[in-house]
Amino acid sequence: MKTPNFDFMGARTIATAVSAVLIAVSIGTIAFAGLNQGLDFTGGALVEVGFDGAADLPAVREHLDASGFGNAVVQNFGAETEVLIRVPPVADTDQSTIGDEILEALRSAWPGVAPRRSEVVGPTVGEELTEQGGIAMLVALFVVMVYIMFRFTGKFAIGAVTALVHDVIVTLGAFAVFRWTFNLAELAAVLAVIGYSLNDTIVVSDRIRENFRIVRRGKPIEIINRSLNEMLGRTLVTSLTTLLVLIALLAAGGEQIRGFATALTIGVVVGTYSSIYVAANMLLALGVTKEDLMLPEKEAADTS
Repeated sequence: MKTPNFDFMGARTIATAVSAVLIAVSIGTIAFAGLNQGLDFTGGALVEVGFDGAADLPAVREHLDASGFGNAVVQNFGAETEVLIRVPPVADTDQSTIGDEILEALRSAWPGVAPRRSEVVGPTVGEELTEQGGIAMLVALFVVMVYIMFRFTGKFAIGAVTALVHDVIVTLGAFAVFRWTFNLAELAAVLAVIGYSLNDTIVVSDRIRENFRIVRRGKPIEIINRSLNEMLGRTLVTSLTTLLVLIALLAAGGEQIRGFATALTIGVVVGTYSSIYVAANMLLALGVTKEDLMLPEKEAADTS
């Protein structure tokens, strides 16, 4: 099969501008509006109930607000008769009884409402989860940088970590912009995005390093372009097969894993893009040369 010959790095200026806009919008939205954190982080109550017929969500929301449960998130859960209600912590109320109080309030208007499940998360637990989740992402990025510095060079480490930070910020920014609920499942998806993007970046970096060592003539931009074209088929196949699974989860996985699948879908798309236009672009910006990637004399002698 003939290797394609796309001039990826020829569009690096446009790609840099696109990434800068995405990063700016994401950081700005997160800073000023924040993530729409779910109960796992904020605390509160989650109640799932079943109605006799199709539930009128606006009426349910209005009734809960009149009953003292303001800012309740009311949505269907799997079927029109199943309703999931999320309520933030209510002041001067025993949090452990909120589920029963919500059910009682609903039955005053819809006597046939049946309980499905009720969960309560305290605000202290939510604060701990927020802190631990942030630490987990920072540790993951630090470990990645150390690993790539040992496997490649410092320039590759900077490029790879820049790509990972780019992917994480853009994924979180999408949740902030569209006000999608962000819970522990979505945090797990963001950590999975780091692993996916890292794998793609390492494969591309391996080919770039190999070509820098074996190609006798050619500027760095030409060698990087050649490497990206050689890995394009593998990158697309990996990304498309992963996306097929995620699309199936989005279509048929149900409400519980929709956020997880959404975060991973965004991460896979952005991660594929960043392996080409962020990590490789950073190598050019940092001025990578053949000398940076030459084998040490002893290692070169052993392989000759």
